[in-house]
Parts: sequence; structure tokens; C-alpha cells
Amino acid sequence: MDEFTTAYIEAALWSSNDENDVPLDRDHTAEDIAAETKLRMIEDCTEFQKRHAADITENPTQAGHDFWLTRNGHGAGFWDGDWSEDVGERLTSASKEFGFFTLYVGDDGLVYGLNG
Repeated sequence: MDEFTTAYIEAALWSSNDENDVPLDRDHTAEDIAAETKLRMIEDCTEFQKRHAADITENPTQAGHDFWLTRNGHGAGFWDGDWSEDVGERLTSASKEFGFFTLYVGDDGLVYGLNG
């Protein structure tokens, strides 16, 4: 996986909680993400990078992290000052187009994702 996607998945795991409100990254890694969920995450990251390469090439790790946070409405992301104002606004709008993506732990112990 590339830097952007790796950072996106890491941000997803540390900012998502299980049913006991424990951050997923305490007990789970990228290896615990169900294949179909990981594929969807990779596809979203690939598409975002393709559309916005000119804005994110200087810091793909931060961009992957901020893509997860921004699309899911966390208190930080592209808009919080780490990016120039025009780039931050553009990337924030683009992230919102992807909609929310929520992680949860299935009965089998794997991490799954849901849109919406």
C-alpha cells in the first residue's frame, strides 16, 4: 500500500471505537480489516488521490490521514490549518463527496465498514 492509504487506514483504526468505546487500534491492525472492506478503502483512497494529486503530492501521509478525518466529520482534517486555505477548502469539499464510512468489529473479530 502507498503512504496515503496506509495513513488513511491508521487514522481509521485509531479514530474508530468498538462497542465498548475502545479505539480499534488497541486490538486491531490493518491485517484485521475484512478483505472487502480493505478493498473499498483502497479504492476510495486511489480515487481521491487520482482526482487531487496536484494538491496532495507534497504530503501524502498527512493527506491520507486528513481524508479519513474530514470525510467522517472529525474535529480535524484538511480545513484545520495544515493546508493552505484554498487547498484545504477544495480537499474538504472533495472529502465530503465520499460520504461517511464507519468501521465496526464483526462477530468473527474482523473489522468491517459501512457507508452512511
